Amino acid sequence: MKQYDFVVIGAGIAGCSVCHYLNKHSNNVLLIDKHNDICSGASGAAGAFLSPLLGKTNNFKDLVTSALSFSINFYKSLEGDLLINCGVNRIPKDEKDKEKFDSYKTFIDFEYEKLNDGFFFKIGSIINPKKVTNKMTLNTKKLLGYDVTKIQKLEDNSWLLNDEIKAKKLILTIGVNVDLIQEPYFKIRPVWGQKMDVETSTSTKINYHKQCSISTVLSQQNGKNIVSIGATHHRFENMQIDNVDEIEKFYTQDIIDDDSKKLLNLAEDIIKLEDTKIVDIKIAARACSTDYLPIVGKLVDSKKTVKEYPHLINGSFITDDKLIYHENLYVLNGVGGRGFVLSAYLANMLVDNIFNGEQIDKEILPNRLFKRWVKKSKLNIH
Repeated sequence: MKQYDFVVIGAGIAGCSVCHYLNKHSNNVLLIDKHNDICSGASGAAGAFLSPLLGKTNNFKDLVTSALSFSINFYKSLEGDLLINCGVNRIPKDEKDKEKFDSYKTFIDFEYEKLNDGFFFKIGSIINPKKVTNKMTLNTKKLLGYDVTKIQKLEDNSWLLNDEIKAKKLILTIGVNVDLIQEPYFKIRPVWGQKMDVETSTSTKINYHKQCSISTVLSQQNGKNIVSIGATHHRFENMQIDNVDEIEKFYTQDIIDDDSKKLLNLAEDIIKLEDTKIVDIKIAARACSTDYLPIVGKLVDSKKTVKEYPHLINGSFITDDKLIYHENLYVLNGVGGRGFVLSAYLANMLVDNIFNGEQIDKEILPNRLFKRWVKKSKLNIH
């Protein structure tokens, strides 16, 4: 049986970020993914745009603001010039949206200037998902093409994976595939998106965002420029999806073709792209929590907590001291469409919590999901 101090399941941007910070404390970290390469799910299909969130002050906006500053500096610190800091022009989609933008001026956290009909933010950037995650996990042990179907807590509070890998501490960064988290309160909503790389004779100098995002020129191919356009949003609310990896069963070619046309039309509303040709399409499901905030920290053990405090199911007030946790089991999930903004910031926060006891912001703890669930539950939990 192979034993590790830390096992991270899920090799997207969240899992790779966690490994990066764990490696500062331990040389016995294993990163596992069922795909044959890292960054092969939603992170691989991401546009990886880094831009401010506009709006009035709230918990999510404050989190994104802090994370954006942190992540820009983090990506700059990685060797290899992996960050393209070209700025982004955020453009209102209509007159009503323009009024909203104007009302947000006093709440804008970053330097900006007016550019045509939009707000130009110098901090706006883009990265290459594959190159970044490869760099972050360069010194991490990896087990790829390996599907973890079973996790079991042992008497010493370590975790056994598939009856053959032992982890002193287990961290789940598994996105929409949350079957391993056997907790009724832990819910993730998949939001499906399509991103395209397009060949064009037009040379874009900055990133744009209106109803879709257009990147600056990322590379050249056949004497043409390659830009990225994304992304669409589908929830498939009324469709039963048993396995999100079997995309072709529900994300049909008709949907792909319609989304391609839609993205090109939306892009055309931002800037004229000449001689366009789609050269690559990526599709995946972004993992969103029910309240859109990420989920970071130790998992509450619902069965043990309710058994110890059965009155909680009647809606009694719940304090954190009444919560019982799964020992040595952590999550980083629900980063949605801002995974490349949030993940490094949240991974640093989680690892600081594990090693130094630093507090995780209460708004993003799994505790909140348990508290909402148990207040609504009238069922006996055995």
